[in-house]
Amino acid sequence: MNDRAGNDRVRIVDTTVLSDDWYVLKKITFDFLRRDGTWQRQSRETYDRGNGATILLHNPATGNIVLTRQFRMPAFVNGHDGMLIEAAAGLLDSATPEERIRAEAEEETGYRVRHIRKVFEAFMSPGSVTEKLHFYVGEYDASMRVGDGGGLEHEGEDVEVMEMPLRAALDLVQQGGIVDGKTIMLLQHLALEELKQRHEI
Repeated sequence: MNDRAGNDRVRIVDTTVLSDDWYVLKKITFDFLRRDGTWQRQSRETYDRGNGATILLHNPATGNIVLTRQFRMPAFVNGHDGMLIEAAAGLLDSATPEERIRAEAEEETGYRVRHIRKVFEAFMSPGSVTEKLHFYVGEYDASMRVGDGGGLEHEGEDVEVMEMPLRAALDLVQQGGIVDGKTIMLLQHLALEELKQRHEI
């Protein structure tokens, strides 16, 4: 992470690493130039886990999509049962976003997708987490199934693969059955694309 980011309104005063176990938690003290021309000293904590990518697999012939369900401890700690329904996703590590999301789609869902398309990028929790996600959509059909998916056991993954109509997934969002932000964004993006196509026809 570049702490300075080339912003003339920010002067880094001090950076302290608070934790470097799973990912990196830092406390950053900085001077910020306010709109009235005065400098104000502030401090914030940033959690750096790298950037990531996510993909929503869609079958145009059937209207179905592929999602996953897996346990997420932070959601569990916040009162959820922890079993979140999500689009396939993963951290980039040293790969490009496209390389990583192709690998993650196959590892988690069992589908080896041929054609994928990037739709946007977004910071998911910019108040505290540095991660930026690269969002993709990709088409799939039965011929692309090369495995069972399920994730990597040695990384503690135990991923359930779910296939359902897009409409059913959107209903789950409204009912509170899907509460993962990246997944909701991709589902709504796909729904808007389909509405646009129908309107243009």
